[in-house]
Amino acid sequence: GDHRDLHYPLRRQRQMCIRDRIRTALALGADRGIMVETEEAPEPLSVAKVLKAIVKKEAVDLVILGKQSIDTDNNQVGQMLAALCDMPQGTFACNAEVKEGSIEVTREIDGGEQTVLLKLPAVVNPELTGVVFL
Repeated sequence: GDHRDLHYPLRRQRQMCIRDRIRTALALGADRGIMVETEEAPEPLSVAKVLKAIVKKEAVDLVILGKQSIDTDNNQVGQMLAALCDMPQGTFACNAEVKEGSIEVTREIDGGEQTVLLKLPAVVNPELTGVVFL
């Protein structure tokens, strides 16, 4: 048969996992969730370009992206998205607080922490999963 038949169960399982994560985000207070489907391999630059289109269309003020995906730990999408959108970014964030028109991000750096104030819209990449931003 067609090789696509072999990928269907995995693809369906991945879609269900994504839907569960979107439901969790909505339950935690997110306004909306958007699932993007593609036949292409999700390379970091192609993901960043898709996210750029969403950020532009939705007029997003704050993008929070992890450094990991289920298949890589390359920490590239956030930086690429920030560059493509010409937005400031806070990488390796361990804490963040939204203030009037900005976000104060505490970043993990060699030898300690650094706090930066970014004008919104901005991109923030947490250092660890489970980091809570206020």
